[in-house]
Formats: sequence, C-alpha cells, structure tokens
Amino acid sequence: MKFYMAPLEGITGHVFRRTFHACFGGMDQYFIPFIKPNQHGHLSSRERQDVLPENNTGMCAVPQILTNSAEDFVRTAYKLRKYGYREVNLNLGCPSRTVVTKGRGSGFLAFPEELDRFLEQIFEKTELEISVKTRIGKDSPEEFERLLEIYNRYPLKELIIHPRIQQDFYKNHPNWEVFGEACVKSRNPVCYNGDLFSVEAYRRFTKNFPNVERVMLGRGILMNPGLLGEIREGRCMEKQTLRRFHDQLYEEYQQVLPGAKTILFKMKELWGFLASVFTNHASYAKKIKKAERLHVYEAAVEALFAEQELQNVFFGK
Repeated sequence: MKFYMAPLEGITGHVFRRTFHACFGGMDQYFIPFIKPNQHGHLSSRERQDVLPENNTGMCAVPQILTNSAEDFVRTAYKLRKYGYREVNLNLGCPSRTVVTKGRGSGFLAFPEELDRFLEQIFEKTELEISVKTRIGKDSPEEFERLLEIYNRYPLKELIIHPRIQQDFYKNHPNWEVFGEACVKSRNPVCYNGDLFSVEAYRRFTKNFPNVERVMLGRGILMNPGLLGEIREGRCMEKQTLRRFHDQLYEEYQQVLPGAKTILFKMKELWGFLASVFTNHASYAKKIKKAERLHVYEAAVEALFAEQELQNVFFGK
C-alpha cells in the first residue's frame, strides 16, 4: 500500500510537512496545498515557499493547482517544472463555498462539458504528469458516472477520489458504493481518500477494497500523527515523539510567522484535531484555545503532556 498526505489548506504547509517527515516519516508522497493562479501569473509568497525544493528535501512532494482556466493551469505547471517537479495535481475536490461559487474545486464538477474541454487543453499543453483529486459530484452521487467517463478519456497519473459530494462538505459517510464502481470502471489508477481516522477504519477499508493500492490520509494524521506507524508497524505513537514533533513545529513557526497572534492561530488550529489523542483532554484543550499569549499557551501544553497520557488505541469516529 502507498500512503499519501492530503493537501490541507493552511495546515500542511512546508513547515508542517518537513517537521512531520522528520519525526514520523513513512509517507510515499506529500501533496502540497493548492496554488491558486492569479491574474498576474505570479506565485504568492506562501505558494513559493511551499514549492521551493529546499523546503521539501528528502520527500516526494506533489504540488496542487486550483483553477478552472486551462491557460492558468498550463502556465503554473510550466513554472513548477522549472522548480524540478514532474507531477502536478488538479484540485476538483475543495468544497469551500468561496471556491465553489467561482466554479473551481468541486464547483467545477457541475460543468462536465467545460471540464472535459479543460482537461483536453491541459493534457495537450502540459509536459508534467497530471493527477486529479476529485469528489464524486457537486449535488448528487449520480453525477460521477458522467465525470468518470470524462476522466477515462485522459491518461491521469492517478485519480484520487474523496467519495462525497460538494454539499456534504465533511459530513455524512463516504459513499463506498460509488467508489467501488470507480475501482471497476476507472481506466486510471485509483487512490482513496476519506475518513481513515484509525487502524480499525483502515482495516475495514482494505477488507472491502483489497485491490486498492493507494490511500490518502488527511484529518486522520492531524488527529493522530502516529497513525501511519500504527498501520504499517503495529506500534503506538510514543508521547516523547509527539512532544518532539510539537516543539519542533512550534519553534519553526516562531521563526517564520509574523507575531504571536499568527503563531497561536496555527497551533490552535492543529490542537483542534490533535487534543483528542490524549486522555482527559477537554479542560486542557479549552485552556489552549483560550490562550492569547505564548507563555500561557506553553504552560497549557506543558500541563497536558505532563499530566495526561496518549490513548493506547486511537478510535476515530
């Protein structure tokens, strides 16, 4: 089985990826949160830092592009090729309303004829390999039959499927029936993404889909950074490893982010997922969330690590 880290906007940037790779490793590929081409054709400061080769040393990183303009996609892919990348991923999965209302991300799925023309153009003009990360439709799972017909016309590096529709956001259960049909009918290699939050969930998935050879982990890794080690090696994450991961991440954010408010926002966002890996975590998580000074935050984290243990077995919902 190959394991990929999902591109989670605002969270799995180069600092997170580099720190995770140093402390836990094991990922076969790390997908970089999306680049959103602008009218001037320039990468933003965040996007440039994310794709710089020196910020992705020792790992296989794949940039992702969010656009419905073939011209913008091709132009951005050309820049990424100059950085040394050989693959680029197309984002057809983001469910954010601000993205969808502009016909991008999973909003693009509502326009299959336009999507088909878009894919024809980018495959004709892009020298990089192209993979696609998609949902199964915007409004209904029935849309995916038509979408898969379109995907099958092109030589995708792989088709990464999050089997929810846009309107689900991250609610409801992933639609394994539609995913199963895709496994049978797709002419391109298929990767699964969605709600693999625990070893038990992973085992249920592999039991139902024994022929799938690629999975993408997102929120499950944020909830339990040691999840991949549990899956692959049957070993639970050690608290000292998690502490090292936290401390390195916190230290690097202090070096690259402007001001305590921004640093705290980043760390609180992570703790919104991570806290539940500890026993009796609720009161500590509340103190972390309320912290408005770095020293207050540090004290709350210190208390959590000192006074609580990691769950022996992590059960995701």
